[in-house]
Amino acid sequence: MLKVGLTGGIGVGKSVVSNQFLKLGVPVIDTDVIAHELVDPGTAALAEIVDAFGEKIRTKDGELDRKRLGRIVFSNAGEKDKLEAILHPRIRKVVLEQLQELSAPYCILVVPLLIETDFIDLVDKVLVVDAPDAHRIRWIQKRNQLSEAEIRNIIDAQTSRGERFVLADYVIANDDTVDKLRTGVIALHERILSDCEKTRP
Repeated sequence: MLKVGLTGGIGVGKSVVSNQFLKLGVPVIDTDVIAHELVDPGTAALAEIVDAFGEKIRTKDGELDRKRLGRIVFSNAGEKDKLEAILHPRIRKVVLEQLQELSAPYCILVVPLLIETDFIDLVDKVLVVDAPDAHRIRWIQKRNQLSEAEIRNIIDAQTSRGERFVLADYVIANDDTVDKLRTGVIALHERILSDCEKTRP
């Protein structure tokens, strides 16, 4: 089974793309979904994060305050490394377990930090979703109610577009309508299936 790592900066439309692959019957493993489940109230990961960052990153309901934690880690590389050291080994373990259960020509592994982390050694191909910064900022402001300065801080903390393109086997641009993006995913699906045939022993 070919493992395609889907990545891209914040706000480029990774979820829209991965959901379209799901509609096409392609198995999708999303590390963001796994990460959210790992920090549910009562989990060992949440307890370790609270130990590392303090009670301030927990809401009154005992849940992780993702917005507050995000402000901490995206403004300090050392704090970001601390969080990743807690979560990434746990996420990787779940990913490997889920991969063992799959049977398909290929699967999509959604990893926003694919290029920045050792998750890249889990994939055979890299798919980069890209979008203009202005488009991304508008979407993130609508979704997360963050200021433009906060958004640019996150963008700057992530791998640059140029670095992603160097490692990309496939690129899909989200610079027009959602319908056009979905059409692009369908075309890419056919291309990846063709690549699977070429690499089959």
